[in-house]
Amino acid sequence: MQFNIGQLLFLTFIIHIIDTFAYSVRLNSVKSGQFALSTTFFSIFYLISLIAHTLQAPLLGGLMDRSLSQSIDPLPSIRKVIWVATAGTFFGIILTPTFLKNFFRAVNNLERTGSVSSVVIDALKFRTIRRFIETITLPSKEMVDQLPYHKIPTDLIVLNVLVTGIYTIGVMSAYYATLLVVAQHRLAASASAGIINTAANIIFMLFIDPKSSIITDQAYKGNRPYEDVKALVVMLMSAKLLGTLMGQVLLLPVANAIANIYK
Repeated sequence: MQFNIGQLLFLTFIIHIIDTFAYSVRLNSVKSGQFALSTTFFSIFYLISLIAHTLQAPLLGGLMDRSLSQSIDPLPSIRKVIWVATAGTFFGIILTPTFLKNFFRAVNNLERTGSVSSVVIDALKFRTIRRFIETITLPSKEMVDQLPYHKIPTDLIVLNVLVTGIYTIGVMSAYYATLLVVAQHRLAASASAGIINTAANIIFMLFIDPKSSIITDQAYKGNRPYEDVKALVVMLMSAKLLGTLMGQVLLLPVANAIANIYK
């Protein structure tokens, strides 16, 4: 795949805006009581993110190939990609109220029709797109004020910042490390991206997802207020935003750590 910085930035933006929306699905699940349907329908959006991930890696590889062949430092371009990840997360946060309104409507349509394809086709119609634009709602102070943030474990948020930071730069650090090692170790260094992202996913699955799922399920069963889930989502989104910013700090240390393994 030929390198194109515009395509790389666009895919990065899509990945992080969808990943940010993923947090808000918890709110729809609890509020509507349609837990399984909400999860099933959002998996369609997540497929878009997975496709974007698949296309992003070759473009990053193309950036490294160009850097090697032309003796250009790719660091400014990589940092630009990380800034776009932050921008995607920020816009995901800003558009969350609008997303939830339309997501709730789409889930109801799925329950009524029983067909994912018909819901997707309806979402692509001009009137649906126009309705989405007309229902744009920006977050307000009232939406996030007075939420019980003290009920959310601090370690959960700190870990989410760390995991997001690693997840944001995992592939980029591994690819940048290919410039810091001898030619015979470049493939091994680039393959280290899988190890880094797997480690981040293990931390997420063992320490973040279980705790956040417990809070969500307790609210779903009526054992704790809905506001607790809202506080959880706001803090997880904020942690993701901070995590992408931390990616700027982690980029070079992680790349150097990978390079030191193969020196």
